[in-house]
Amino acid sequence: MNNEKRNALEAHYQPIVEEIVEHWAIGKPPNPSPAATTSKPSGYFRLTNWLLEYLVMNGEFPKGVHMMPEGRDRFGQLEPSFPVDFEPLTAGRVLPKL
Repeated sequence: MNNEKRNALEAHYQPIVEEIVEHWAIGKPPNPSPAATTSKPSGYFRLTNWLLEYLVMNGEFPKGVHMMPEGRDRFGQLEPSFPVDFEPLTAGRVLPKL
């Protein structure tokens, strides 16, 4: 996939990704790290990046439970993997057509 097409797909899917991840974040506490630069929960940005990549590559919502990859904070500290059940997050949502 060339960069132009990839950029277009990312821009196309970005709004639905933000909507889904914001829904996932409801009720989760902010990242407890003193180094956190936002009030988003731990894993928010990993989930955002993972879901955007998934949609760009597959063109459909993920189904079932997927493990988000381990991550590193800005100090290199390990952040553990975590499961995300996409069924309740995508139920009733329609993926925008290209």
